[in-house]
Amino acid sequence: MKRVEPAVPAGSTTCRDGRFHLPHLCMKQRFDLSLYLVTDPEMTARRGLVETVAAAIAGGVTIVQLRQKDGPARRLVETGRALHALLAPRRIPLIVNDRIDVAQAIGAEGAHVGQDDLPPAAARALLGPHAIIGLSITDERQLATLDGSVDYVGLGPLFPTGTKTDAAPALGEEKFAAFRRRLPLPVVAIGGITIANAARAIAAGADGVAVVSAICAVPDPRAAARALRAAVDAALAARSARR
Repeated sequence: MKRVEPAVPAGSTTCRDGRFHLPHLCMKQRFDLSLYLVTDPEMTARRGLVETVAAAIAGGVTIVQLRQKDGPARRLVETGRALHALLAPRRIPLIVNDRIDVAQAIGAEGAHVGQDDLPPAAARALLGPHAIIGLSITDERQLATLDGSVDYVGLGPLFPTGTKTDAAPALGEEKFAAFRRRLPLPVVAIGGITIANAARAIAAGADGVAVVSAICAVPDPRAAARALRAAVDAALAARSARR
């Protein structure tokens, strides 16, 4: 029987993973952790999740994580596709929390996994060499779970947080800074980040801050994102000037 080769989509190329992609997807997308928005479907229910993210990126959000622990997978995929359609033209990466299957289904730029989720090496194997893989670390023991599959670390909680009911105890700035010095990868601070303490997170060594309620639960997400981004940028500039 004559073998039929698969049709190559117009304008695409074959990447190292053997799949057909548009040329710009054959390399890992650069990512900026400065202002990392983690979505919350309940906090954004009144305004709309996609609408909240649209306002937030207009204010300066640099990367977005789709996070939804409960609910039908179909609804999560639909939301993810709508977000990806919004973010991809702006070259803002979309990261999916935990759900590697959803990340694959929507063509997300990457995934973020916790200590109880799929191991980062397995996420890398499923999503390919060009995906952005993040890993949460909350204490010293978990530093051993870091491997070459990981692109960035979500370290924390830095400050006390009410967003996650099962959150680990806050590290505090001194312990956060000590852990940060042991990590060879970019680090985004997680847990209890607000406009009042974002600069302190950067001073402790973070390359950016991850926020949920500071943007998702406020009346004006765009203004909140703009204020957070300004605080982070100023703190990063001040840290750079001291070096």
